[in-house]
Amino acid sequence: MQWLDDYFAITRHGSTLRTEILAGLATFLTMAYIIVVNPAILSNAGMNFGAVFVATIVAAAIGSAIMGLWANWPVALAPGMGLNAFFTYTIVLGMGQTWQVALGAVFFSGVLFFVLSLTGLREWVINSIPKSLKLGIGAGIGLFLAIIGLKNAGVVVGNPATLVGLGDVSGTPAILFLLGFCLMVALDKLRVPGGIVIGIIVVSIVGWITRASGFVGVVGPVPSLAPTLFALDIAGVINAALIGAVFALLFMDFFDTAGTLAGVANIAGKLDEKGRIENVGRAVVSDSIATIVGALLGTTNTTSYIESAAGIKEGGRTGLTAVVIAVLFLLCLGFAPLAQSIPPYATGAALVFVATHFMRNLVDIDWDDVTEYAPAILAALLMPLTFSIANGIAIGFITYAVVKIASGRLTDTNPAVLLVAVLGVLHYLCA
Repeated sequence: MQWLDDYFAITRHGSTLRTEILAGLATFLTMAYIIVVNPAILSNAGMNFGAVFVATIVAAAIGSAIMGLWANWPVALAPGMGLNAFFTYTIVLGMGQTWQVALGAVFFSGVLFFVLSLTGLREWVINSIPKSLKLGIGAGIGLFLAIIGLKNAGVVVGNPATLVGLGDVSGTPAILFLLGFCLMVALDKLRVPGGIVIGIIVVSIVGWITRASGFVGVVGPVPSLAPTLFALDIAGVINAALIGAVFALLFMDFFDTAGTLAGVANIAGKLDEKGRIENVGRAVVSDSIATIVGALLGTTNTTSYIESAAGIKEGGRTGLTAVVIAVLFLLCLGFAPLAQSIPPYATGAALVFVATHFMRNLVDIDWDDVTEYAPAILAALLMPLTFSIANGIAIGFITYAVVKIASGRLTDTNPAVLLVAVLGVLHYLCA
């Protein structure tokens, strides 16, 4: 396989063909849950489960392949957690938009991301957003995912007196949810690859045996992509009400990608002698192209996955790792019946466990400066409590700008922060 070595520069990166393949398998196992969780979330927006199942897999395969073949990064892509929740619970259910229009917003955010990726605006935007807000928003997305997972599992329910309350934790669904969550934590601690997938499958099997949920099957024909293919409504996005939604999608996708690439660059050997990230431009462009393709297929923003660190820790150093992941995704196309059989308490456990990883962002906030941590925490709290990621982002920026100005720290801000804050105020005044 000398041609593979030559194309991906495997030897030059200190890796081997076997290592790259095993690294791809390790990453795939840690993120394969998205095959089930993404269609489960988007089906709540009225989208066809089977079509989204296929769109999720194909978008992940195409995005990962581009990242591997063109950018030569060992990073996998798939529809992003948090982004899919924003799509369903904020744009569709919260704002009353159709899922077709919401897909149009995803497409627009991908195009804007692509344009940003080709210009110097990429570095300007990344460097302009305060670190504390980035971290607070990341934690807020985690809280948002957690409340969705707890709600789907019946652990948290609505209560007219206290807004939220505890569900029937003695019931089978809640017990299986807790079993799945604990199993995922234990497997992660033991460094077992694919702990989330194993947890979902084990809990689902117990649920099928106890008849807490139904079982459709394991393999079957590949579902039709027709219900979502090219179904996006681009014209419907062209109205003032959706400007904020497009920006929020762009913001989350852009900074999720930037954070992932920066986070794995060092251990992946992608830093040069001056500390610059190798081929970061191609990596970001790959990500933006994947989002555009995903919107056309019928899924939310396709983004770089931090779970790629699992494969990189296994020794993956080149794009071959990402190509292996793409192939593994495609091999799952025949398992639609199994995906439809996964109960909500099993995916709910996965959502809450993924949320705990997002919450680690809080550790790195500057807790010595109240003008930094207070807006960041407010942004995080508002996301689950208003069931809207957009509200957390908008009010977080507004608060950050106001407290900096009020405390005589205007120099801590920059034009980008002030611009977003002003746009946020206008959004609420015109709503």
